[in-house]
Parts: sequence; C-alpha cells; structure tokens
Amino acid sequence: MCHLFNDRSFLAVKKYVLVGVGGRSVMFTDALSGQFKDKGQLLAICDSNKGRLELCKGRLASVYPGLKSYIAQDFDVMIKENKPDAVIVCTKDSAHDEYICRAMEFGCDAITEKPMTIDEKKCQRIIDTIKKTGKTVRVTFNYRYAPARTQIKKLLMSGIIGKILSVEFQWMLDTYHGADYYRRWHRNKKNSGGLLVHKATHHFDLINWWISSWPESVFAKGGRVFYTEKQAKRYGLENHGQRCHNCLTSEKCNFYLDLKSFDTMKELYLDNEDYDGYERDKCIFSNEIDIEDTMNVVVKYNNEVYLSYNLNSFMPWEGYHVAFNGTKGRLEQYCQESSYINGDGGVQGAFQPERTLIKVCPHFQNSYDVKVEEGKGGHGGGDIIMLNDIFGTPQFDQYKRSADYTQGAYSILTGVAANMSLSTGKDIKITDLVKNLPQPQFPLMPGEDENIEFKKNAKRIRF
Repeated sequence: MCHLFNDRSFLAVKKYVLVGVGGRSVMFTDALSGQFKDKGQLLAICDSNKGRLELCKGRLASVYPGLKSYIAQDFDVMIKENKPDAVIVCTKDSAHDEYICRAMEFGCDAITEKPMTIDEKKCQRIIDTIKKTGKTVRVTFNYRYAPARTQIKKLLMSGIIGKILSVEFQWMLDTYHGADYYRRWHRNKKNSGGLLVHKATHHFDLINWWISSWPESVFAKGGRVFYTEKQAKRYGLENHGQRCHNCLTSEKCNFYLDLKSFDTMKELYLDNEDYDGYERDKCIFSNEIDIEDTMNVVVKYNNEVYLSYNLNSFMPWEGYHVAFNGTKGRLEQYCQESSYINGDGGVQGAFQPERTLIKVCPHFQNSYDVKVEEGKGGHGGGDIIMLNDIFGTPQFDQYKRSADYTQGAYSILTGVAANMSLSTGKDIKITDLVKNLPQPQFPLMPGEDENIEFKKNAKRIRF
C-alpha cells in the first residue's frame, strides 16, 4: 500500500473526475484545463446542484467539449462509466468522507480539499477504508508549499534554534474574510466542524509539519463573542434580515455582501438557488450560527513540544504570528496577508513582502532578520507549487510537503479534540478518538533520536 507518498508513482495518475464544483474546485479545474492539461485529463464532474454543473461545463468547454456531468446521487454511475484513476473531492466538508471512501471502494485514489473530514467517526471510516482497499488519500495542504512557510521548515531543520521546546501561534482572520464563514454553510458544525476543524486544519497541519510531530492531548476554550445579535445591536442593526439579499439594514451594515456585484458569486450561487435552496449570503449575526469566533488551544505533542494557539475571526487585519522557542534561541515569523472571500475575484492569502518578516533571536547574541523567500499567487505562492507536485513532474522534496491521510487525520483530530474539550472542559487524548492510525512521516529534526540521519539531510540545506 502506497499511503506515505514516498512512492511518487501516485503522481503518475492521469485520469480524474471531480465532485463538488463550487468555488473550491476552481483551482483544480483551472489546473487541468490550463497548465497541466497535457499531464492529466478531467473526464467528468459531479455536484448536487444542476445549475452549477452546467456553469462548470460551459466554463471548461473549450478544453473539454465532451465533459460529462452527473448529479450527486449518480456519483457511483460516474465512477463506473469513466473508470478514473483518482477522484478530486471539493464538496461540503461533512461529505468528504463519503466520497473519499466510495472512491477507494471503487478502486480509485482520492485527492481531497482540506479538511479531510470533520469528526472522529468519519475519520475512522477513512482509516478503515484505506486499510481495506489499499488505496491512497492525498490532502491538499497548500500552505506548506508557500516559499515563506517552507523557509521556516528549512530554518528549523538547520538547527538554528536547536531542539524545539514550545510554539506560540496566533492566527487572525479579518472582518472581511473572517466574517464570510458565518454567511455560508461553514456557520454550522454539522457541515464544517467549526473553524477549529475547517480553518485551523491548515494551522495545525503547519505546526505538525514544522516541528515534525503529532498531537497527543488537547485542551481548549472559546466561544462566539462577536458575530452575535448583541453585536448587531451595538451597530444599530437590530432589524437585520436573515440574509444580505434584500436586507432592510444593508445600507448601514459594513458586513453587507451584494452577491450581484461579484460575477462569480452571482453565477455560482444567486443564479442557482432554485436548484437546492442554498443561500450564500446569510446574516452573520444570526442565532442559527453555532460555531465559535474566538478560540484558544493548548496542545502537547509526541516530541514533548507544547503549543499555545489562538484563532480570532473578527480582526482588523489578516495574517499570523508564530514563534518557536528552542534550546538555542527563538525563531519568529510575522505575516500579514491580503484579505479575500471565495468568488470576489481576489487572490487568497497573497504574499506581501513588505508585511512579512522572519527574525532569529539566538541565546546570548544579537537578534537578526532573515530575508524572506517570496511567492506569487494564492496561499502565499503555495498553490502553483502544490499543483505541480500533484499534476506535474515528480521531484525529490526533502521537506516532504505532500500530505497523506495520516497527516490529514492528525490535523483535523487536533480540532476535533479541541471541540470536545470546549464542550466537556476536559483535556482530550488523541488516541481516544481513533484506532489504527499510523504515525505520520515527516522530515527529521535536530535534537531527536535520529541525529545521524538528520545530519545527512542538513548538509543539503542552503540559505
């Protein structure tokens, strides 16, 4: 079974089908109809919304004039008729496990958007299906591939601060991007697992990968303190509607989203509401919301590293600050990103060189800045590098940025455990959540037991 991706034969997959043609699918369809159209063929698409299916077919018609489309209940028919090598999963988070597992049961590998799934039961289903079928699951963690974030991995692997002992990680979603999670299906945990799963899966994965470890126990506190009816009253928006479309208070609401003003959102969602009733512009102050907007998490890792993490989704700016404390000093990265919401025509998380810095603070010496490696495009320049890793020519990667199901599982299980801790007030052990989950494969780090192998790897690192 090739589930650790050291065997690069996975990248030889040529025939694809895709399920879920909303905004999250565009990165993949653009890749397979553009730069990588000679390396991978998109055979068919599938979605629960007939209108969006037709829209996607029309957009891809010049490259795929015979592209087949299937409604969601005909997913099995699509697999049987097209016999793809891999299924790309871009559906609502809560449905990921269903399509991932059905793909593998039909003999296909799976490539899934993050998060891999939203709770421990669905995660166990994926683990069990992989064991039963021998197929692979790849999770598309594009943040790993961003040059400025790969640079942090490179610095940590070099031993510049010695063995890592603790991490401080603060992520800020602003009132443009952050607010958007409360308009969409993400606003309910049954769909997304909340931001501790849907959004923080990126962040927990980065930590796991940066420190080459996995979580053992998790404790969390948090709540919904900003996107509430009380906050609406503070803004004088007591008479708001249940959605932005035709809301009586739209003229004085700074959070008003006019779907008609964005071509992509209008075409994808507003024009196709009649097919499934999905409203893309729900009010962010609604009592129907059941996810948190401020979260604080403490994690103990297998290698004795301790993480202090917090996520807030109502900040005046977008980005993060991370600090690693080691036996030889401290490494910090400050990154302010461009803000974005899916379908507004902007670039998600575009790298801003003037607002990104890396600082090294050695013990007993003066601190100094490190020139930041720049990237272009979505997710700090990570998207195109990851897409080349998936669809392009295989290359050796000493940083092991491709993520399999074990890494997808540990990233979401941190959030799942945090959700449990929020509801119980207890410290949650990861081993109590799932069974038969192997250890993830990461690059070796300084100060760990495999020092000889680490030194071999470290010789290849250049700054």
